[in-house]
Amino acid sequence: MIGQAVNRVDGPLKVTGRATYAYEYWEAGQPLYGSIVGATIGKGRITGIDTGSAERAPGVRMVMTHHNAPEQGPRDESIPFEYWRAQPVLTGPDIHHYGEPVALVVAETFEQARAAADLVEVEYRLGRGRFAFDEHEGEAYAPKEANAGLPTDTAVGDFDSGFGSASVRVDERYTTPYEFSMPMEPHACLVEPRGEDLIVYVSCQIVDAAQASIAATLRIDPSLVHVVTPFVGGGFGSKLGIHSETILAALAARDLRRPVKVAMTRQQIFQLIGMRPTSRQRVRLGAARDGRLTALAHDVTMHTNPDVEYAEQTAATTRSLYAAPHRLTSHRLTPLDLPRGTDVRAPGEAPGMLAVESAMDELADALEMDPVELRIRNEPTVDPERDVPYSDRHLVDCLREGARRFGWDRRCVTPASRREGRWWVGYGMSAAIRGHFQGPAAVRVRLTADGTAVVQTDMTDIGTGTYTVLTQVTADGLGLPADRVRIELGRSDFPTSWGSGGSWGAANSTTAAHRACLTLREKLLAAASGDTRSPLYGRDPADAVFADGSVRVGDASEPLSEITARIPEEGREAEGRTLFMGDDPNYSAYSIHTYGAHFAEVGVDVDTAEIRLRRMLGVFSVGRVLNAKTARSQLMGGMIWGAGAALEEEAVVDPRSGAFVNRDLAQYLVPVHADIPEVEVVVLDGYDDKANVLGAKGVGELGICGSGASVANAVFNATGVRVRDFPITIEKVLPGLPLMDA
Repeated sequence: MIGQAVNRVDGPLKVTGRATYAYEYWEAGQPLYGSIVGATIGKGRITGIDTGSAERAPGVRMVMTHHNAPEQGPRDESIPFEYWRAQPVLTGPDIHHYGEPVALVVAETFEQARAAADLVEVEYRLGRGRFAFDEHEGEAYAPKEANAGLPTDTAVGDFDSGFGSASVRVDERYTTPYEFSMPMEPHACLVEPRGEDLIVYVSCQIVDAAQASIAATLRIDPSLVHVVTPFVGGGFGSKLGIHSETILAALAARDLRRPVKVAMTRQQIFQLIGMRPTSRQRVRLGAARDGRLTALAHDVTMHTNPDVEYAEQTAATTRSLYAAPHRLTSHRLTPLDLPRGTDVRAPGEAPGMLAVESAMDELADALEMDPVELRIRNEPTVDPERDVPYSDRHLVDCLREGARRFGWDRRCVTPASRREGRWWVGYGMSAAIRGHFQGPAAVRVRLTADGTAVVQTDMTDIGTGTYTVLTQVTADGLGLPADRVRIELGRSDFPTSWGSGGSWGAANSTTAAHRACLTLREKLLAAASGDTRSPLYGRDPADAVFADGSVRVGDASEPLSEITARIPEEGREAEGRTLFMGDDPNYSAYSIHTYGAHFAEVGVDVDTAEIRLRRMLGVFSVGRVLNAKTARSQLMGGMIWGAGAALEEEAVVDPRSGAFVNRDLAQYLVPVHADIPEVEVVVLDGYDDKANVLGAKGVGELGICGSGASVANAVFNATGVRVRDFPITIEKVLPGLPLMDA
């Protein structure tokens, strides 16, 4: 069952509209509706706010501002992880960034709330805002640590000496723009008050974090907050923590003693949920004439919010990727009065590999060496900075298999030398690596009297297939058909996990489920072998086989339903757990990652410089695959995301106000079907026994890692134009396009 391409068990619910999302709950009865009013300046102070007209508007039940908002708990920086901290709103007159909530209007209908929100009049005193990254890059400072607790800087050997003595050197700067998670489901919340308790239907990725954050903000016991989120319409990092719509809905519901719904508009999402920081990256590579790296440095400067620090681990990927005796990496932050940076799919790896893998292509060009061979030549034997062995590294296998399948030997070595009609044609490739993380997770498996397995955990399904892989692992562990397994997710009353994010969700939850099944098997076998009514009485449990809904020991067998019908409930329930990676010795003794190789073919119009992606191939090593179909889908989605980052995605800041100019999906470009041709995904067979007992590792973010660089390198191969300021657009390629004969 594990590894098979099983269709999503929740698929029928979704395609028939029976999967209920946060904004769609009606069990609480007729709710009130809230509309957020955002600041129209980027820095300053509210000097006056007139809510009279809004309060007198039809259907309005409340207008909440900093004047009447309840007191809230402060952000507690001693809590290690941002998403578990309080997230207070409307706490004072100061404006920290454009769009920051300045009021919430609550009315009987959605339309009444939106109309009344336009009637709130706010006067400001403008402050001097810092909005332009280029103007303030010199103010950058070193944070205490990078995201996920990683070191800010690392140094091995003597970089200056190694780089200075290198026969061939690359020293280039790359820039990446602000980028956003844009899930299909907007950030939304319904809060229903029940006595002192709050039932919170919210779209979030980590239930435990949502519960803790809401409770800390409202200053109430976490046991009074009941989070419900069985289905999440995408997250990509933007729903790891809760946001202002949730806190505002909770505050209003407590005050009005009525259910309150609040959803962000698409434009508000651009200003209120945070984004991937813009970055300026300097990559220096020094190599001998044979292509072996002697020195490697990756220095990153990015934006941060002055009040909520975030240092995306952009240079951290480089630390484990290639061998080189002399090494440097660093992270610096430039404070700007913009929304805070936050985890966006593949935080660190996505922008970091875009730069490093472009630089490796530049080195290959300078050496006149095949880019695949250059990477193979610099394959390390141990982690070059931690000096520990890799758990299961198959990057070279990915590179070679990808080159074979793609037809890499047909690549023209000289850029701008292959033309097909009106198109310059080029090939590009890149390597991929991503750290595998493990977080604490608990899963409860219970057998009902009829032998059905019920699996419960607060783990979420953000569209990645959690319901399906948990079904497969549980069915495999208890020898049940898939239709005898029921998965219940996304409730704070269930056993706690770190939810979906960081590509840890599937491996964490399935490992915990597997362990729960093992414990439950022991209980069932003990009950059956010690029960004179059972055909298994007196049999050796060590020889037991669970299959087809029955337990067999030798020539004796008994249906699970008959065993469970005779034993008390505590005998047919078990819980399994995973540890935080810091408490698991394997994660200190080994360097545990996933790997891949990307290949891309592009066409570039000879006159207009229009870039068209023609095909992509990704070959990946992710340990054991839990579901071949969902894994392929996740990897393909990541590859497409990477192509968009290379060619389209870019949020533009108005330097006068700090507003994002293109804050809608008409102007913030992401790939559509016409942009993406054939995408082939290949996953190598594998099993990483250092990662977990199932041998499985995360796939959700690996697909984006390096994908954009393969496209960028293909554009160079097609045209000879090297663009280091992403995304690669027509106006950046056109001036350097080869001249054509008349």
